[in-house]
Amino acid sequence: MLDAKQLRTDTDNIATQLEKRGFTLDTATLNALEEQRKAIQVKTQDLQNERNTRSKSIGQAKARGEDIAPLLAAVSQLGNDLDAAKAEQDEVLAKINDIASAIPNLLDESVPDGKDEDDNVEIKRWGTPREFDFEVKDHVDLGFSVDKGLDFESGAKLAGTRFAVMRGKIAKLHRALAQFMLDMHTEEHGYQEMYVPYLVNASSLYGTGQLPKFGEDLFHTDLSGKQFSLIPTSEVPLTNMYRDEIVEEAELPIKMTAHTPCFRSEAGSGGRDIRGLIRQHQFDKVEMVQLVKPENSFDALDELTGHAEAILEKLELPYRTMALCSGDVGFSATKTFDLEVWLPAQNTYREISSCSNMGAFQARRMQARFRSSETNKPELLHTLNGSGLAVGRTLVAVLENYQQADGSINIPTALQPYMNGLTKIG
Repeated sequence: MLDAKQLRTDTDNIATQLEKRGFTLDTATLNALEEQRKAIQVKTQDLQNERNTRSKSIGQAKARGEDIAPLLAAVSQLGNDLDAAKAEQDEVLAKINDIASAIPNLLDESVPDGKDEDDNVEIKRWGTPREFDFEVKDHVDLGFSVDKGLDFESGAKLAGTRFAVMRGKIAKLHRALAQFMLDMHTEEHGYQEMYVPYLVNASSLYGTGQLPKFGEDLFHTDLSGKQFSLIPTSEVPLTNMYRDEIVEEAELPIKMTAHTPCFRSEAGSGGRDIRGLIRQHQFDKVEMVQLVKPENSFDALDELTGHAEAILEKLELPYRTMALCSGDVGFSATKTFDLEVWLPAQNTYREISSCSNMGAFQARRMQARFRSSETNKPELLHTLNGSGLAVGRTLVAVLENYQQADGSINIPTALQPYMNGLTKIG
């Protein structure tokens, strides 16, 4: 959420900045509500002062032996008027908050201008796509050919479209990828491994920005009258660990990672990526989250992005790093880098990780703070998150990039210890 004072005093400038995102801020409504708020605030203060004055006069009148009943009635009426004014003020503040909670983060000035993903800017490319001397198969056919290890028919039978069943060596390879990622992040990159709930409450989803704007993208449950939602990513529980908390500056940076399933309704995706693992309702991801001092957040973004890149490089998968343009940066982020891995069957790069600096946007919603060693006062943290990596999409990349002419798949050297020394499957 944006700073309330900045939103009140710098409305037009904020509106101009938000236009880069393609977001239109209703400044007229905001300004009108702000004028109402100020008028009610003045009215409330006047009523409070008058009630205090009348209350003091009651004692004086009583000491003089005067009838205080009219004064008591007047004070009582002022109390009723004050309660009504406060209720009116709360109503106006709620309207302002509803608008504010749906406003996206302001973009960092380094974010390139653009309308959509076609305007994203490539800033790095690593590895050379392999040249094949045989007809390339996609991951759907490759996975099924390994003892029906990647089975979409069973997924549809059990749950519906956009679900899959994995078995045997494909399931083991999927697990190996997640374990490899966790080991890299905890043993080499300095993250603490976490295990978190897969169901979260509305406060957690509000804190990281999924609610109220993106409720349709989630799966919701009702358990004995209690409302929960399945996590779209472990960013939600990991970041909200510090909701309504004040940590000491010496504890920073806080770096956490978790392997969880992720659940997304894919509302609005229509017929995109129906075939295969690219766009599923349920998929696994190893997430990285950092909470840092404000002045360190962009260095942390570079570091976190590098940690995701290191996974791809260890797996020897060609990729490119993209700086997202203003029209493609997500709601809560101030700047984002996407990593796109090469998929031979599609003859293109596809997103496999998104690494974002949220600035103070999430922390302000969550009231996640640290105590400054200089001022001894609480200040808002900056939060960052990134995929390290999406496990299913990494499986897709391994199957397609490591396929052989006979339909078998070589195991990347980095994964062989996790596969009991297997060098090939299929």
